[in-house]
Amino acid sequence: MSFQAYIDNIKTKTGKSPEDFKKLAEEKGFLEKGALVKTVKATEITNWLKEEFGLGHGHAMAIFATFKGKTE
Repeated sequence: MSFQAYIDNIKTKTGKSPEDFKKLAEEKGFLEKGALVKTVKATEITNWLKEEFGLGHGHAMAIFATFKGKTE
C-alpha cells in the first residue's frame, strides 16, 4: 500500500486529514509549533492514535510520519 493510500484510508475512516491530526497532537503536547517535541516517543503517538481513533499500527505510523515531515 502506498503512503497516499494510507492517508486516504485514514481520512475515510476518521474524517480527519494529517493537518487535523497535527492540530490535535499540538493540543495533546506531542507537537510544538508544528514540530515533534523531542521527549515524545513514537509509541506515545501511535498508542494515542490507536486508542482514540481506532487506527492500526501501520496507519498510526503513517500519521506519525507526517509529523516528521513525510508528504509522499
